[in-house]
Amino acid sequence: MPIKLLSWNVNGYRAALKKGFGEFLLASGADVLGLQEVKSCPEQLSPADTSFPGYQCSWNCAQRKGYSGVAAFYKAAPLAVANGFGEERFDAEGRVITLEYPKFYLLNVYFPNGGQGPERLKYKLDFYEAFLDHIEGLRKSGKAVLFCGDVNTAHNEIDLARPKENVENSGFMPVERAWLDKLTGKGWVDTFRTFHSEPGQYSWWDYKTRARERNVGWRIDYFFVNKEKASLVKDAFILPEVRGSDHCPVGVTLEL
Repeated sequence: MPIKLLSWNVNGYRAALKKGFGEFLLASGADVLGLQEVKSCPEQLSPADTSFPGYQCSWNCAQRKGYSGVAAFYKAAPLAVANGFGEERFDAEGRVITLEYPKFYLLNVYFPNGGQGPERLKYKLDFYEAFLDHIEGLRKSGKAVLFCGDVNTAHNEIDLARPKENVENSGFMPVERAWLDKLTGKGWVDTFRTFHSEPGQYSWWDYKTRARERNVGWRIDYFFVNKEKASLVKDAFILPEVRGSDHCPVGVTLEL
């Protein structure tokens, strides 16, 4: 049975609603859509803002209003939904929501940005390590484990338009990329690169410089899967034509 999973950093759910989010969801064919950086909670929205025919949703909101947060819209109800991964200093920022299905776990994650100085860079790197420990634990379940979201780091030079100019900028610093090397070294597969080796494929473009028009972008939004179950992934893709955020959606198709 084919399953379509999508991920999108909407950079504000209320802003995305005004730019056609509902229409996109209903036309997308997604079985699950994970959203990052929603910056709002259901109690701040009207019921109509989170009600779409055929979909249910779950949210994990940051303690700080108007900041971070993730949500998931899904056609089939999961066996279980869990927020966070058990470490208060990370869970307070509403960055992880996990859906458990009979054959797989899907973790929808908004990874921290390390660009606000040394303290936040350390927080980001600590989050990376704690998250890796967490998914390594889930891996022992024998189910497929997928995680999607805004990782806030481009892995290799092919994954951004101007690698040399950004080596000292958060999002492409060697210390950040080293974690992605560690992740893949442990057998976590970047699904997009399994199917696409070509350059010029990005998921985020800077608003201020109108970078999208020139495709001067970064690929910082991913779907990873544990290598034992990588054969379940039949396709991976980016949807750069979808507007509404400085990020575009990314996705995979599974055959279960």
